[in-house]
Amino acid sequence: MKILTIVGARPQFIKAAAVSRAFTGREGIDEVLVHTGQHFDDNMSSIFFEQLGIPRPDHHLEIHSLSHGAMTGRMLEEIEKVVLSEKPDFVMVYGDTNSTLAGALAARKLHVDVVHVEAGLRSFDMAMPEEVNRILTDRISNVLYCPTDTAVSNLESEGFENYDCRIVQCGDVMEDAALYYADQARECSTVLDDEGLATGEFHLCTLHRAENTDDPGRLQELVAGLNALSRKYTIVLPLHPRTRIALEKQGLSLDARLIQPVGYLDMIALLDGASVVLTDSGGLQKEAYFFNKYCVTMRDQTEWVETVEHGFNVLVGADREKLVAAVDQASGKPFVRNIELYGGGRAAERIADDLIANV
Repeated sequence: MKILTIVGARPQFIKAAAVSRAFTGREGIDEVLVHTGQHFDDNMSSIFFEQLGIPRPDHHLEIHSLSHGAMTGRMLEEIEKVVLSEKPDFVMVYGDTNSTLAGALAARKLHVDVVHVEAGLRSFDMAMPEEVNRILTDRISNVLYCPTDTAVSNLESEGFENYDCRIVQCGDVMEDAALYYADQARECSTVLDDEGLATGEFHLCTLHRAENTDDPGRLQELVAGLNALSRKYTIVLPLHPRTRIALEKQGLSLDARLIQPVGYLDMIALLDGASVVLTDSGGLQKEAYFFNKYCVTMRDQTEWVETVEHGFNVLVGADREKLVAAVDQASGKPFVRNIELYGGGRAAERIADDLIANV
């Protein structure tokens, strides 16, 4: 069984590495890794692969810095060539990026089965490119590996039981990755010492989504809220280039403890050491739960509704008063983890077992 895995963004490499480890040592599985090039910055350097033990791509397409349509089109063209040359039994895609959609489209048009890991997620916000990508990818996938019961319910409500596909609730491979790398981060990362941070005495914040940085009103409101919080707590914020540019353009100043963007192991170390997480990232909402931290999410919707339903996460949109109130409430509150939401770190094993059993 030959599996062609398509990835293009840092989180996808981390997820794919978890599944690749589950494939290791199993007879009859040949995996070929394709990197579209969607993320190409220093955090995708050789150190990234060496530190995380991630397999090197067999094909590197080097497609980036284009508009959504141009990028997806170029990826579709180049992935098609790889599929024709490699002749895989499956094309496996992850998540909701342009790389995900292009890989799924290329495979399906060549009558190669599509496997979608992280299927069934919905924000119900069609203004998000990720929402468009994930919906279209789900619809043309043959095997849909869902991370949660909610994701399965989303597909069922959209009529997927009437389509020629299999839906499998496997858990979230990102939890596999987070648990796998946590010990490594504790041993290797020096970010807390480098920044003079003590475990449990700071809040971790990320702010980078276009819906917040590109909307002057939302960004002003969030900056006001974060500045108010910074007068009471140490707010550590790895500053994304998009956010830095937006702040400069609007003449805004953040009073938080701003640090340079960090790699995955350093982010895991910061998560592990933080008291509360403030974010507009999708992945970090889950990772806060993985590391037993309450999360305050600066978005109007979330794909990870179960974190909100069970009280581990609060949506505050871009409202400064709600932001401050939610962080105040979470600060110092003991984390009570009374339910397992994402499979307990065995999602990749379930995927490998299921593929082998159903070839």
